[in-house]
Amino acid sequence: MTASTLTRPAARPADLTPTVRFRTERRSPLATGVLLLGAVYCLLPVAWVLIAATKSSGELFSTFTFAPSTHLWSNIQELSAYRGGLFWRWMANTALYAGVGGLLSVTVSAMAGYGLAKFQFVGKKATFNIILAGVLVPGVILAIPQYLLLAEVGLTNTYWSVLLPSIISPYGIYLARIYAAASVPDDVIEAARTDGAKEWRIFTQIATPMMIPGLVTVFLFQFVAIWNNFMLPYIMLGNDRLFPITVGLSGLLNQGATQPAMYTAVITGALLSILPLVALFLTLQRYWQVDLAAGAVKA
Repeated sequence: MTASTLTRPAARPADLTPTVRFRTERRSPLATGVLLLGAVYCLLPVAWVLIAATKSSGELFSTFTFAPSTHLWSNIQELSAYRGGLFWRWMANTALYAGVGGLLSVTVSAMAGYGLAKFQFVGKKATFNIILAGVLVPGVILAIPQYLLLAEVGLTNTYWSVLLPSIISPYGIYLARIYAAASVPDDVIEAARTDGAKEWRIFTQIATPMMIPGLVTVFLFQFVAIWNNFMLPYIMLGNDRLFPITVGLSGLLNQGATQPAMYTAVITGALLSILPLVALFLTLQRYWQVDLAAGAVKA
């Protein structure tokens, strides 16, 4: 008769025992208050424009600032009737300048940024330093030289005089270079080259999907910059049918000195000019992703 012995399991090392750590979030009333003040500071002018656009020309200066009225639709109709719908021609021009200019700028920025991040060539560091220097130069300073250059080739007072200077964005190239270096792994590029892929295919089908969130940011920055640009089209254009919304509303504002009714048209036009920007931000925000390599899965 054999006696069975019970073996006691060995004790689990203390260092293998799972530990659960709870992370407590700290809330700062001061930081929350500062953010709320910043939000109010940014949104208060928008609220004023929205309310002022509902008032008639007589109510604009005689009623309480934040007291809304019921004349928004009539103000839009009057603005639309101005010189046979010239305002909507300005809106279309602005969409053309900002849309086409933004897309061309993103294309150039993506190719330049990818090349600076992933290729080695003579003068690479000097080229990047020149681009960084271009970020520090305000666009207003370049408006006059650009006008003189385009005047030499007869492109002033045309759509090209506003589109061509908008294609190159030093800040966009800088952002694209930083994002390409962070989001496009060198191992993926080398693997594609080993499989026989050409450089253009690697850029368009592998690198570009990985860079989409950064390129969307570049497009938004450039689109808003062109949409709000005043000095360049003001210098380049003489025909009011080529004006963007900024220059067109400035002309209406100048007429308000002799025709006070034009102030209502300017405010209504300013309200309508904000709506495309809001819609664009709401539409494109879904492309902002936390994972830098999320595009590799789609590729």
